[in-house]
Amino acid sequence: MRSMTGYGRASALYENFQISVEVRSVNRKNLDAIVTIPREWQALEGSILSALKERVERGRVVILVQAQPAGDRDEEAFDSASVASLVEEFRTLSESLNAPFTVTPDLLLQLALYAKKNQSLPDPEAVEKTLLEAFQRSLAFMVEMRESEGLKLAADLKARAEVLRSLIAAIEGYADGTVARYRELLLQRLRQGSLDLDLDDERVLKEIALFSDRCDISEEITRLKSHLDQLGQFLESEGPVGRRTDFLLQEMNREINTIGSKSNDIRISRQVIAFKNELERLREQVANIE
Repeated sequence: MRSMTGYGRASALYENFQISVEVRSVNRKNLDAIVTIPREWQALEGSILSALKERVERGRVVILVQAQPAGDRDEEAFDSASVASLVEEFRTLSESLNAPFTVTPDLLLQLALYAKKNQSLPDPEAVEKTLLEAFQRSLAFMVEMRESEGLKLAADLKARAEVLRSLIAAIEGYADGTVARYRELLLQRLRQGSLDLDLDDERVLKEIALFSDRCDISEEITRLKSHLDQLGQFLESEGPVGRRTDFLLQEMNREINTIGSKSNDIRISRQVIAFKNELERLREQVANIE
């Protein structure tokens, strides 16, 4: 199981260019990818997205691709031919304007920086393999982080699932004597009303049968237990389970609401409220699962 939060970064060298790729992801219901890449390499965006979809199914993923001339010192990246060409262009322009023109160290530095900034990037076909290798490494780092976060989420969800199991057990225990208690309460009220009826009276039996049918929550309890067993299986799964888990919790919410509407026992009602509160915390955590 994986979280949807992660980050990865990798770099690669192609000729005299340093290519860096950053990948970061946060929660999102579906896969939503944003690729920021140099204009000259936009043709590679499709290949990047295809590689992403092979490893990630959900989350908002931001991919940043950058390229700059390699080397720690600016002069290592200077293109002397480009600088010389720019100097000649300025000299020609100055002569046409009949203006004085002097080559100074500061001018050369400014022209070198300009040439460096505007240095043409390699063709996308040539750089594609190197770029995708860097992307795959950064993606692997991000997935590793998502898996690490997923282990922590799984541990928390398992603990919360055990709380739900204990609440279901309490509800089941209180529900066992519901019909008998109602029968005694019904007879007590009949006696208080000076109505001399006993358990063999058809009207009493019919009322008890109707009440028993209305307040029977055995099916809901059975389904809740089954859902929790399935939740345990999801939490042990290695693949994406976020959508299935979210749907499962919706079904559990429906079952506990039905129990709450059927029960007239204050003790069961209290357990239902506690169950729904814990279930909501569970749903908040599941929103982080891929």
